[in-house]
Amino acid sequence: MLKSKWETCSTGREQSPIDIGTVQVSSRPRDLQRNYRPAEAVLRNRTEDVANTNFGGDRHQVVFLGDAGNITINGMVYKAVNCHWHSPSEHTFNGTRYPLEIHVVHHSDENKTAVVGILYRYSLLPDLFIASILPAILFLGREDIPLGFINPETVGFPNSDYYRYNGSLTTPPCTENVTWTVFKEVKTVTRFEVEALRRVLPPQNRNNSRPTQPLNDRTVLLYPRRSFT
Repeated sequence: MLKSKWETCSTGREQSPIDIGTVQVSSRPRDLQRNYRPAEAVLRNRTEDVANTNFGGDRHQVVFLGDAGNITINGMVYKAVNCHWHSPSEHTFNGTRYPLEIHVVHHSDENKTAVVGILYRYSLLPDLFIASILPAILFLGREDIPLGFINPETVGFPNSDYYRYNGSLTTPPCTENVTWTVFKEVKTVTRFEVEALRRVLPPQNRNNSRPTQPLNDRTVLLYPRRSFT
């Protein structure tokens, strides 16, 4: 059962994730600008209570303890807060679900949220960001593991077109104040890396992804890669 404070998860009209299919093309230049910098970070195992729901949670997070810079969308500045993974992917492309998705989360001073999502497909080629923190992932317990200084750029943003839509958090309380940016290009990850991330989760939550939600009357925009700088 959903807790009463999670009511938006079942009643909201702009919920995430979604299946990205039909889109409108936008030509707005320099719509999304990034200005990241290295900051002290830790790997953290969150303990959210999402049992007996359709939510898996985002238990393993790279949390930025200092100023890791920001992104700017339509003139609003959002500070980098954390990044975390969901397996399988939460967003789908024309009904296709991929083995992994990373979310880079940002908050603004106006209490708005912007999340950048990247999907991954299986390959023999590892994801270099995951590989760089793999020892910490393998030994993650209840205590934070220091990662030193990490620049969000090392996530490795694709040089591709991207999608934009208005949505929500994909975990409770499912607040609908999120500007989503999801890259069209699907990156590569090894099976070992995905299994290492999944191993942190309890058996009942190994698939830590929310099902796709109705688009309702929302529009998904497709931005050309030149508008991401």
